[in-house]
Amino acid sequence: VARRLSLRKHPECHSMAGGQAIEHLAQTGNQERLVFRLPMKQYRNCNFSFSGLLNLVNNAIAQKEREEGIQEGEILSCVEDVAAAVQHAVAVHIMQRTYRAMLFCTKNSILPPKNGTLVASGGVASNQYIRKGLQNLADANDFALLCPPPRLCTDNGVMIAWNGIERLRAGLGVLHGTDGIRYEPK
Repeated sequence: VARRLSLRKHPECHSMAGGQAIEHLAQTGNQERLVFRLPMKQYRNCNFSFSGLLNLVNNAIAQKEREEGIQEGEILSCVEDVAAAVQHAVAVHIMQRTYRAMLFCTKNSILPPKNGTLVASGGVASNQYIRKGLQNLADANDFALLCPPPRLCTDNGVMIAWNGIERLRAGLGVLHGTDGIRYEPK
């Protein structure tokens, strides 16, 4: 969404990562000016998907560009409102699906009936709006919320690479040769 909104060209956001720019602009935006239908409401499972939401957001941005008479790549006058609405929709989707997972785990005795723990990490856990929503969800369901400090909530690729380093050091799941391995795309 940040790339589609060309936030690298925004004077306040030119040096920020996409998610950070969305969060920054959302602070002054009105999330009620645009309302996005939440993804996967018809599915009674714990899966997440943002592709449908992304399509709705892209269409809304294109519509706003037409209304404002600007080209793709120019900054919308309502960019803060778009950021706020997107951030809100993502947060609600995460909270709804996480709540379903909490109920599933409790019902199936995967987690204890009392004093469960919810852990959020990765780039999404650095977003304070989402983190606050997850804290409210955890509090309402007698769960503790554990999140690393925002400075450690980086890209998942970095965390996966670090996990690889730790596994290599410990000798866990390390492949010492590639003979007989066939690589196929996808």
